[in-house]
Amino acid sequence: MDTELFRTAAGDPIPAVTAPEMAEIDRIAVEEIGLGIVQMMEHAGRELARAVLDSDADRLTVVAGGGGNGGGGLACARHLAARDRLHAVVLDRPPAAYEGAAATQLGLVESTEAELITTESDPDRADEAISTADGVVDALIGYGLRGAPRGPAAELIAEMNTAGPVTSLDVPSGVDATTGEAAGGAVSPDLTVTLALPKTGLTTTESEILCVDLGIPATVYEAAEIPYENPFGDEFSVRLTPVD
Repeated sequence: MDTELFRTAAGDPIPAVTAPEMAEIDRIAVEEIGLGIVQMMEHAGRELARAVLDSDADRLTVVAGGGGNGGGGLACARHLAARDRLHAVVLDRPPAAYEGAAATQLGLVESTEAELITTESDPDRADEAISTADGVVDALIGYGLRGAPRGPAAELIAEMNTAGPVTSLDVPSGVDATTGEAAGGAVSPDLTVTLALPKTGLTTTESEILCVDLGIPATVYEAAEIPYENPFGDEFSVRLTPVD
């Protein structure tokens, strides 16, 4: 945890957390407080959708992985579909490979008229869905990244970097949430919508950073020994700037 990396637009410091610290916050929220994973994905997806709906992009493609980050992206896709702003959803694995809360979110998207494209079955169509979109949502890999992206994930990262503008959820896919390093390919977004607290690795991104509220109670941060004062005030998101 580091309180000297980012400030809000009002000049207030905000703690930045490492990937293990964020994992502990999530664990306490779910296991000790009872905040549901699907519930947090809903908050993430709604605020992500709100951020991209404020852009000039009319038709957006969501690229979603199979973990928690992908689940948030799929929730976002559902909100975009409801507003007729969704171009397509690109999956990095077969739908049957999605598990847990991410599978729940995928099932909800499947109930809409969204076009779902799997890289394994139709890689050319997946690339086309990204390249022909007005904007791309990167919800491929979150803070649980281990090593360099490989296979379809690496190919999707490369394709997203040829498109734009790109909005990444929590951290740009391929970037280590703690160190900011990229062992292989990494997305270079225009905006990063980070969740609950900024990650220490975001100091290396050149994108704008928007931190959004997941509704995690202050007692969770206290239990995780993270000094916390609500940075959101009456809003659900706050712009951040790196400390020089």
